[in-house]
Amino acid sequence: MPDFSKRATLPELMDDFNLSSAEIDPLLSGLELVNQYLGGYSVVFSALKTVSVQKKTSISDWGCGSGDVLRAIAKKYKNENLILTGIDATPAAVNFANQKNTSPNISFILADVLSAETENLQADVVLSTLFTHHFDDEQWVLLIKKMLNCSKNVVIIDDLHRHWLPYFVVKILTKLTNSRLAQYDGPLSVLKGFKCRELEILLQKAGISNYSIRWKWAFRWQIILYKN
Repeated sequence: MPDFSKRATLPELMDDFNLSSAEIDPLLSGLELVNQYLGGYSVVFSALKTVSVQKKTSISDWGCGSGDVLRAIAKKYKNENLILTGIDATPAAVNFANQKNTSPNISFILADVLSAETENLQADVVLSTLFTHHFDDEQWVLLIKKMLNCSKNVVIIDDLHRHWLPYFVVKILTKLTNSRLAQYDGPLSVLKGFKCRELEILLQKAGISNYSIRWKWAFRWQIILYKN
């Protein structure tokens, strides 16, 4: 039985920025299905209700992967002419995102979000989905502070609740795939997820006090950080 009392620290295979398209494309397609059917989009949409989304609102998705969250946002707010930008450090992921995108309002940037090149990328809303668990606690604090600095309004984070039930469900489901990345990274990503108290402590370390944390199906945390 895995240890669910603390976050796992092992790196995921998809943390390798040099993964090929043949390796990462099936994994990104699988994550799209997870977001579609297991609450990923609904977590983001309910958080966006706290923001005055209007014409030309800018939204930046950090660790955007296939860009599916931005495509879902563009579809839901199709009359608002939003400015949507995805950022990812894996060239194959950015290539996949560009291939799947048909919206003129969405663009993608190849960059490491912790690098200096992203320091001036301001947006009304900065968001991430199933991304922040890839960072250890120290990096997480740096990442969240940077996300808040780059946001003009709010930061929205959708990430995993570390719990035995999603762990074993993911372990079973990924066994049905032929992807070594999915079979390894899927269960590990749950083990790298968070308990509510851990998030509170990390936000305190980041000096952030104006926030909300809500549990959402399926075993997701919706974290909203507000500019003071």
